[in-house]
Amino acid sequence: MSTVTTPSVNGQVVALAHYATKAVLEQALAPAGLTYLQSLSLNFTSVQGGSATRESIAGRLRDALKIEEAAALAPVVELLEAGLLEAVDESVVRLTEQGRALQEETSGYGAAIAARVYAGFTPEELATAGRVLSIVTARANAELAGEER
Repeated sequence: MSTVTTPSVNGQVVALAHYATKAVLEQALAPAGLTYLQSLSLNFTSVQGGSATRESIAGRLRDALKIEEAAALAPVVELLEAGLLEAVDESVVRLTEQGRALQEETSGYGAAIAARVYAGFTPEELATAGRVLSIVTARANAELAGEER
């Protein structure tokens, strides 16, 4: 009988966990007609009081997900075309009634998924994992910015 060993945390383990949970979220969002980036954009706009600049939405996506500017702006354009966001002026967009309703409907999906996939871990285990991953993120961001550690 072979013994399965639990790997130590590394980039591959973190990536596999991230992509698996992201796929579950994308599956939950699909019936609502939203992509992951569109959902993040609606959530960010909602947290900003229902309106935000295109640049602030794109900047948030770009910085958090390490994606190019065009990819970060694309969900804003898609949400405008879908009538979930509307332009206030050249730089500011806001949630439409339909966009607000969809954001409210889908905003809890991530929390519900997290509750299921993190079930059974102690608060201490989750705190340790959070601390380690926060440090790894900060160090990687520092490297990307060309900072010395």
